[in-house]
Amino acid sequence: MKSFMAKNSQVEQKWLLVDADGAILGRMAAKIAPILMGKSKPEYTPHVDVGDHVIVVNADKLQVSGRKAEQKQYDYYTRHPGGHKYVSFADMMERKPERVVELAVRRMLPKNRLGRKMLKKLKVYRGPDHQHQAQRPEKIELF
Repeated sequence: MKSFMAKNSQVEQKWLLVDADGAILGRMAAKIAPILMGKSKPEYTPHVDVGDHVIVVNADKLQVSGRKAEQKQYDYYTRHPGGHKYVSFADMMERKPERVVELAVRRMLPKNRLGRKMLKKLKVYRGPDHQHQAQRPEKIELF
């Protein structure tokens, strides 16, 4: 019996819609990452991008459990001396809630070229509207 290895030309990628209204950030990201990788499909192949496209709407209505809303911080470095900056979770949710979802999912994907390609299939929007109606996304319930 031969092992099945998917090829890029054979992969069919669907578009899925996730509503983040009232969702817990980490739990939602942990369910989106395998969809982007394709681990939810029987034809999963580790070295081929077989995952689906995911559209996340209502990112501004996310929740976190415990005291993460007050304690969690995102940091970045400006490449200048003394340029280590911190942004609190509350500030990030005010300014860029899309970035919060992208960071949570990105950290659950592989750290290589294929992981960066998978992350490009994630589309996150602040409100309930998105610009991908032409792809006819299927709404899925993750929780």
